[in-house]
Amino acid sequence: MRRIPWATGALAGIAAACVGLGVGELLAAFVGTSPLSGVSSFVIDLTPGWLKEFVISFAGTADKVVLILSLLVVVAVTAVLAGLLERVRPPWGSALLGLLAVVAVVAVSTRSGATPLAPLPAVVGAAASIVALRLLTRRAVREERVVDAPAAAAGSTRRSFLVTSIAAAVIGAAAAATAQTVSLGSRAIETARRAIRLPQPATAAPPVPPGAILDVPGISPLITPNADFYRIDTAVFLPLLDPAEWTLKITGMVEHPVEIGYDQLLALPMTESRITIGCVSNPVGGPYISTATWLGYPIRNLLAWAKPLPDADMVLSKSSDGFTAGTPIEALTDDRDALLAVGMNGAPLPREHGFPARMVVPGLFGYVSATKWVVELEVTRYDRVQAYWTQRGWGEQGPVKMSSRIDVPIAGRKVSAGTVTVAGVAWEQHTGISKVEVQVDDGPWNEARLGDALSADTWRQWSWDWPAEPGTHTLTVRATDTDGVLQDTTMRNVLPDGATGLHAITVEV
Repeated sequence: MRRIPWATGALAGIAAACVGLGVGELLAAFVGTSPLSGVSSFVIDLTPGWLKEFVISFAGTADKVVLILSLLVVVAVTAVLAGLLERVRPPWGSALLGLLAVVAVVAVSTRSGATPLAPLPAVVGAAASIVALRLLTRRAVREERVVDAPAAAAGSTRRSFLVTSIAAAVIGAAAAATAQTVSLGSRAIETARRAIRLPQPATAAPPVPPGAILDVPGISPLITPNADFYRIDTAVFLPLLDPAEWTLKITGMVEHPVEIGYDQLLALPMTESRITIGCVSNPVGGPYISTATWLGYPIRNLLAWAKPLPDADMVLSKSSDGFTAGTPIEALTDDRDALLAVGMNGAPLPREHGFPARMVVPGLFGYVSATKWVVELEVTRYDRVQAYWTQRGWGEQGPVKMSSRIDVPIAGRKVSAGTVTVAGVAWEQHTGISKVEVQVDDGPWNEARLGDALSADTWRQWSWDWPAEPGTHTLTVRATDTDGVLQDTTMRNVLPDGATGLHAITVEV
């Protein structure tokens, strides 16, 4: 065995891991839980808040891609070690691959809603990788026995091993990559989603005022298209929830527990509301905030059915993927449009935004209110339970911070001297914006023109015509809410409950 070159052992390990990964992911498309998804979610659950923020600041909405690539690197390094161990100390290489399987089995078995079949893809995939490693290693042993043969024969046998290993790796990787595409569950859920016809709202959103949309190229659209709506959540792969089987339960400190199905929900009188929602991870001037026209049923009415006990002060919403959010009960029972949403911009919720149902609550950051793929509302107290991100160091309440952003001109771009339109958006959800001002360098504050407000729960567009003079200049924006409160100028990071400070950009005229 030791006569096998190091590179040959490493290649055998990589090829074996690709085979196991491909078999496991392909099997998961039909039964059980994806090992890669399960381990990824397991890692997210163990990630502290500061590391999450570092990844988001570095990778943005590609954070899940970074996580998957990082896990694949770990698998690759482990596979190389397994191949080298199998070369010199068999069967320790196989045992190392088995250890990977144990991690995957634990990860998928502890996920929310795990079934007895959940570990099957991980087990079968691990078995396939071990078999592949042993077969490839034995083949390498046989082919190394021709080292004393003529050079042409030795080269031919080594090339044969190389081709076999690469082919195994490619087939395994291709199977893993296409597993999500061929998933029967994924296709069935998307077919069911497309067949849904949303009801007309009993309470429609008011028409968009003619002056609400400012004609400024590059400004954030007043209503964000679904495809451009930001996405930050803990789901590595999208949950598969069949609307025909989905139910929402209201449990905990209530007089009457409630359970409602999707068809029952659609039969209720729906409310349509335009609401801006944002992520607590959004830095000053950041992109993780969007506005949509939501269709849903008021959560206060659902809670009224259940009759929460008087001393309850929090509702713990639970996602099918195990995520939880703790929302102040008053934010779900007052007069704001806190919705159990089923529609987004005139269509059923996209899968990535919570299909079949999610929460939308004005005035609170998403980590305490905007639970996607929601399946349960547990009425409880803050002193009894902590939600997902609260356990990881984030604040309990999560009220949105007033903020404003410059969309145009783009920071660092050159503009021509003369009149330059400076424009962007400002928000103070559930309160509203009354004024936006722009400062050039250390000069006076100049009041911008505001687009008409859709509601107190949405952002407002603004613009200001700047008589730009040649040179390098700093543009700063600030907002004032409808209560006359000026935007907080203190620069604070997003931890523990949202960033504050003024957005400023530098442009060259």
